[in-house]
Amino acid sequence: MESVSKISTLVDPARDLTVEAAQAVGAKLKNGSSSRNIPFVKMKALLDSRSDRDIIDGLKRVISMIYQNKPCLPYFSSVVKNVANPNLEVKKLVYVYLLHYAESDPDLALLSVNAIQKSLSDQNPQVRAMALRTMAGMRIPVISQIVSLAIKRGVTDLSPLVRKAAALAIPKCYALDPNTLPLLIDNLSVLLSDKQYYVVGPAAQTFLQLCPDRIDLLHKHYRGLVKKVVDMDEWGQLATLHLLLTYSRKCFPRRRQKFTKVNKKGFYEDENDEVEETEEDSVLIDSDLNLLLKACQILLQNRNPAIVVAAASCLLYLGTEEHIKTTIGPLIALLRTSTEVQQVVLPNIVLIALKHAQLFVPYTTHFVISDRDPSEVWRLKMEMLTLIFPHANSHLKELILNEFDNFSRGSNVEQTQEAVRAIGRCAQHDSRSSSRCYKVLLAQMTSFDNVLVSEVLTVMRHLIQQDPQAHRKTIIRLSRNLDRTTSPEARATIIWLVGEFTGVDPDNNIAPDVLRILAKGFADESVEAKQQIVLLAAKVYLQYLQAQQRLSENQHAENGTEINDVENTTKQLDSNDVIPKIWTYLLTLVRYDTSYDLRDRMRLFRALLADPSSTQLASLLILAPKPVPHTPSPSAHRQDLALGSSTLALGRNIAGINGLPGYAGLPDWVEEGHEPDPKLRDEADGSKEEYVSQASKVSTVAASQRIDEAIKEQGLEKVVKGSGKSKTLDDWLEESEDEEEETETEEEEDTSSGEEASESEEDESESEDPQQRLMPS
Repeated sequence: MESVSKISTLVDPARDLTVEAAQAVGAKLKNGSSSRNIPFVKMKALLDSRSDRDIIDGLKRVISMIYQNKPCLPYFSSVVKNVANPNLEVKKLVYVYLLHYAESDPDLALLSVNAIQKSLSDQNPQVRAMALRTMAGMRIPVISQIVSLAIKRGVTDLSPLVRKAAALAIPKCYALDPNTLPLLIDNLSVLLSDKQYYVVGPAAQTFLQLCPDRIDLLHKHYRGLVKKVVDMDEWGQLATLHLLLTYSRKCFPRRRQKFTKVNKKGFYEDENDEVEETEEDSVLIDSDLNLLLKACQILLQNRNPAIVVAAASCLLYLGTEEHIKTTIGPLIALLRTSTEVQQVVLPNIVLIALKHAQLFVPYTTHFVISDRDPSEVWRLKMEMLTLIFPHANSHLKELILNEFDNFSRGSNVEQTQEAVRAIGRCAQHDSRSSSRCYKVLLAQMTSFDNVLVSEVLTVMRHLIQQDPQAHRKTIIRLSRNLDRTTSPEARATIIWLVGEFTGVDPDNNIAPDVLRILAKGFADESVEAKQQIVLLAAKVYLQYLQAQQRLSENQHAENGTEINDVENTTKQLDSNDVIPKIWTYLLTLVRYDTSYDLRDRMRLFRALLADPSSTQLASLLILAPKPVPHTPSPSAHRQDLALGSSTLALGRNIAGINGLPGYAGLPDWVEEGHEPDPKLRDEADGSKEEYVSQASKVSTVAASQRIDEAIKEQGLEKVVKGSGKSKTLDDWLEESEDEEEETETEEEEDTSSGEEASESEEDESESEDPQQRLMPS
């Protein structure tokens, strides 16, 4: 225990000292005292020093001042003269300074161009790449020709790092001098055919900036881009996918073919089958386009959400429904990431669901709303649930309605209104579940929240207008809630519904009774409710006049009385009925009302209904049928926007009608017969001579071609032609085999004769006298 206490007594002061030091360093960095306390003379002394350590210290202080928005132009001459320093770290810092201040003092910056040009020949590829990047980013128009030559030299460099820098420098060179465009396009075409995906990705980005309409340049590079897009970096993949999407829409026509059904007649092969063409058709995918679709399916597993969305856009706009199915899972997986990613991915998911909502039914639970979701997220989730609702089963429909019912009773006003609107859209899109939606809405009519009740009634009004005959009891039930409803908007909506559908069921017309009750408290109503009461009174009185006119005409037809007698009868009936008295009572009340708008409306209705025998004009104005409202999905205005674009994520309300600057819509499919020749891609595929060695070229030459070349070299064309017919490759091979057999037989004969000769010599030598063999010659 004592050792532990001793250690703690030693550690505590050290910990306090470390914390104090960290706080001091943090305050020092926060206040920028590392560069503020050094005077100008000392800073120049550091930059003019012969020690690389001092120079690096001075350059770091200057760069820190740049990012603190402090003036650093007085150090320009001292910094630029270090451009020839062989130290790599010094070069990096000097190049950063030049990129910021070369445009401010171009005359002094020109002094460093010669040293930067020398760095283009350095042995270190990193130095060459930095030099090229710095020269292109200095923004001095005088050196545009030097920059173009440096790019041309960097395009053929052995290091892919330098070639990548050359690809990124091309747009900067074009900004300096647009006249260099033809030369830059030639260099860009070379970079697009590079074997390194590390270079092709930046080249695709440059193509989109420099000449996005030159699709003819991509024919010979299309297959190479498709093969390399999987291995590129994220920025290169985004640019390449966008480029290939545009190319595919302009170069591959959309072909369709009808399904054929084969009916087999019998068992034997000689019996012909019956082929029938069905009305269904399928999309024919080009083989080159299929390569791109397969690459996009691989990219759906990328860890970058932007790449996943870009690959999904290619599959959506280029593939079939089977390809679209493969995009749903990866897009849903992005909803498990951060909130910022969800805000960007959800608009793209909604865009797909507007056309293919049935594909998202298995993923319904992923769109359940959380209390932590921001406004942009839960709005889009509610919209997704309404789009899925018509295609879901009964269990999921109940889940979705319970979700909306729960949020409609919450404390968030915006969430409450949006949930009620979502229930209305569910009932509108699925008539079979409309009764369940009505029960949920009617249950909320007893709420004390005026905002909720007003929104519920607005939604119900839209639904009732779609089928008034099926909702007669609903109107009666709503009219009973007038005594408990205090919201002016809600009362006005109910009164409008009662007046609008007074003639739907003449036997159960409750409009006169409702008008009689409302007329008693007319003076205490709001302006909105008064306007609807006056309109209701005009409709009830107009229908009363039409009924009296029909009754008088029937009496005239039965009794044969004259028209004047009919008018007298009508006037006599008017004085004995309650409806004209209520109409006259309301006319008197409105005449002294404070609202001039209400008084003007009443004058209009009184003038229209002044003559009881002429109600045609009043009927056209007051009882005219209203158009059936249709509530579209909130994201319906984004339906024509491109998937994966920033304009889609923000919406036209923020981005504007034409979208953000630089937004370009999706090009149309090329018409069949107007597409470029597919052989352009085939010729390019076999013409990459720079990637094939000479030995492989010789080994791949056909045998017949070798024979023809040998005949031409030896001048035997006439001999071959004079033989009567041209020899094929098989004939030549047979002759060569015969020659080989002849040579083998000759060799066997030579060997056998040699063996016989050697045997005879041995016999002769044995028959000689041994003494003769020993005698010297």
